[in-house]
Order: sequence, then structure tokens, then C-alpha cells
Amino acid sequence: MRKERQIERKRLLKELIEEHKLGEPILFSEHHEGDGQALFVAAGKLNYEGIVSKRVDAPYRSDRVEAWQKIKVVQKGKFPVVGFIKDPSGVAALYLGKREGKDLVYMGKVGTGWNRTTSAQIRKALDTVVSPKQKLTKSIRKQKATWVEPTFYAEIEYRDIASEGLLRASSFKGLSKGTRRS
Repeated sequence: MRKERQIERKRLLKELIEEHKLGEPILFSEHHEGDGQALFVAAGKLNYEGIVSKRVDAPYRSDRVEAWQKIKVVQKGKFPVVGFIKDPSGVAALYLGKREGKDLVYMGKVGTGWNRTTSAQIRKALDTVVSPKQKLTKSIRKQKATWVEPTFYAEIEYRDIASEGLLRASSFKGLSKGTRRS
């Protein structure tokens, strides 16, 4: 089967699934042709992780090849910084929140997306708003945390919000003061 075109392999797979009346956890993804960009936009609106694109005429290859691509949706948001983990010259990670009405809830942490210079700049800014206690509506336990007033907002790119309500695969993109968005 490896030498068969992708579209033929997929047709045969669907036939086998139907013939044997297989159900969950086995799911068959229908083949879609057309405007890949429109499909990608729709996937983002549905909060899908992304799309997989395959050339219909390509044989199967177990290696990474251009005929098979996974294109991930990247989401963006600004989240109040509620704390950080100190690093000798800056920050090792930022703890993030999200405003839900009057509540400030924990959204997870981000520990990537900056260099040493940016890390030091973030630390300098956050050192001006250190708080003796956390400002989250529901307290969390983080032994290494230095808590701050939530006056700085981190611009974050992330893949998804996990079922626990925490950011998944987050990356820092910038810091601003006083922009109330999340």
C-alpha cells in the first residue's frame, strides 16, 4: 500500500472502516479539496489545533516530506502578569492571569520567548510592582513565585487553552503596562 497514492489509501481505509462497522475511538477524516487558507481560518475559528495538508498523488513516506504538512493555528492574547520566577539576571518564567468579570484567574505560565536583555528588562519592570501576596481571586501555590500587582500585560502566542483552563505551548512576545485585555 505504501506505493499507492494518498487518495487511494484513504479510499481503501474508509471502505475497511465501513465494512467492519468500526466506530469510536476510530474516526475517519473526510478529504477536502479547495481553498486551504479558508479551511485554515475555519479551523482557527473552531479552536482546532490546526490542519494537515497532504498531496493526493503522493505515495506514503515515513520521513518528513513536503507532501505532508501540519499547519498549526497560533492564537494571541494579552494576559495580566500576576507573578514571576526569578533568574539571576532577569526572569525564568512569568505567571499569567485572565480577568473574568471581577475575578482574576490563573492561566498558567510562560517561560520562553525572550533573550537575556529582554529578560532583564522584564525583571526591572516587574520589580517596581512586587506585592507581598498574590492578587488572584483563587490562590495557587507556587513556592518560587514573586507576586506582583497585575499592572503589566504580557502579549502571548499560544496553541490552545487546555481543559484545565491553562495556556498550552505559550511563548512571550512583549510586555506593556495598563492594557486591560485578555
